[in-house]
Amino acid sequence: MDLYTYYRSTSSYRVRIALALKGLDVRHIPVNLLKDGGQQHKADYKALNPQGRVPSLRLDDGQVLTQSPAIIEYLEERFPEPALLPPDLEARARQRAVAAVIGCDIHPLHNVAVLNRLRGLAVEEAQVMAWIRHWIAEGFNAVETLIGDEGFCFGDVGLADVYLLPQVYAARRFELDLSHYPKIARVERLALEHPAFIQAHPDQQADKPA
Repeated sequence: MDLYTYYRSTSSYRVRIALALKGLDVRHIPVNLLKDGGQQHKADYKALNPQGRVPSLRLDDGQVLTQSPAIIEYLEERFPEPALLPPDLEARARQRAVAAVIGCDIHPLHNVAVLNRLRGLAVEEAQVMAWIRHWIAEGFNAVETLIGDEGFCFGDVGLADVYLLPQVYAARRFELDLSHYPKIARVERLALEHPAFIQAHPDQQADKPA
């Protein structure tokens, strides 16, 4: 399999975590979102992913999957062990709820396309940064309440953690004060000691600038 990825893309990061947790070998193909006006907009890449975003996962038979939730769900169904979702239906729903807060309500409001649009509307950079921090904080206020008091988000590593760690990385990048989120900080500490999360971290990616 080939993963089209960008080192600090949070959606790419979450797919890298899922792949690492499941012990799957993939070839990483970098797509630089900033170079040359954004390589994701080039014709050869848009032939793979018409939306022109990362990540994309090309399967061994040549089929291409897009959108990180769909890719992660595919991986969970195609490679069920180790599982990212528990067998209990209510527990699965709680994992998915945290993933949705991050994937639907936080991340889309600070992705490259949205920020470029704000800047294109002549929004001052300080206001852009305030926008980002506001929406991450809004989401983290909910996540902090939703997750458990021990271990990862819900004890063992699961789907919620796959989504949370990249969002924490983004929060730190945009200089959000995380002191209000001790449970999220606990999950981050555990994940940064876990081999799969270490392997998937932006600092470990070949396309990270020197």
